[in-house]
Amino acid sequence: MTPETMLFVDDEKQILRSVERLFIGSNHRVLTTDDAEKALALVDDESIAVVFSDQCMPKMKGVELLAQVKKTSPDTVKILMTGYADLSTAVEAINTGEVFRFITKPWDDAVLMDTAEEALGRFTLRRSLAHADEATLLALAETIELKDPLTQGHCKRVARYSVGLAESLGIEGHIKRRIRCGAWLHDCGKIGVPEAVLNYPGSLGPLEVQTIKKHPEWGAEVVRLANMAPEIVNIVLCHHEKYDGSGYPHQLKAEAIPLEARIVSIADMFDAMTSDRPYKKKIDQAAALCELQRMRGKEIDPLLADRFIELIRGNVEFEQ
Repeated sequence: MTPETMLFVDDEKQILRSVERLFIGSNHRVLTTDDAEKALALVDDESIAVVFSDQCMPKMKGVELLAQVKKTSPDTVKILMTGYADLSTAVEAINTGEVFRFITKPWDDAVLMDTAEEALGRFTLRRSLAHADEATLLALAETIELKDPLTQGHCKRVARYSVGLAESLGIEGHIKRRIRCGAWLHDCGKIGVPEAVLNYPGSLGPLEVQTIKKHPEWGAEVVRLANMAPEIVNIVLCHHEKYDGSGYPHQLKAEAIPLEARIVSIADMFDAMTSDRPYKKKIDQAAALCELQRMRGKEIDPLLADRFIELIRGNVEFEQ
């Protein structure tokens, strides 16, 4: 990973010294300040990949500081450091998009360093997407898959199924290319989900489920900031919406879900069912198609489901 700059803002100087000691030997540059206004000046003057800010500071609350950072430097990833008493503030800041993640104080050093690496990866992804060709987009998607070894090849298979379905609907040209790219990148928001959560073999707790369910919005923010096509943004944001409105993040229903997202959603579900995951074993293709048949009109668009089932049954290229 290319060396980047991280900025830590806290009015307690001993906290800042602890951070400096923790990152001695890191290949990344670490700046610290105990003054929120100085922090904003630093963000304005140079490229800052990640800002970690304490919530309770005398001149400016951390959420306020990070909201201003968002306006000045949209690419900068924002982390809120907070005490347990302010957890509701931190969760609200995540839900409104003001911050990417929060860390409770006193923190665990390993958690802080892991969060820093995830945030730096997110920043790098944003910058890379802005100048990527198709080969680079696929390479980035495959890099994200490394967080979960069992998903190796998932983005390529989802793209193949999605493009096949799009072609069967008469979709060609630049829209088909955007569906392919969106399918490659549909899970790019998972770069912000800890590997321990992605690879957990059992049922997740409520907080972990909430974290997983944020990945479409995190990913959509990344591709939107990279000025990617609206169809790609729609796929990343809406691929977990369900036809009956029971999906996430916005509980969209039926045709309110963009067509390109409905296409990729079916492909994503089918590949998930026919692949091993940490929390479940795969089922065979015939069983997966029966499951899609059961889901038509509920989780997935019924007309697209029928077309996809017909496509899979009649296309030897899609045999696993």
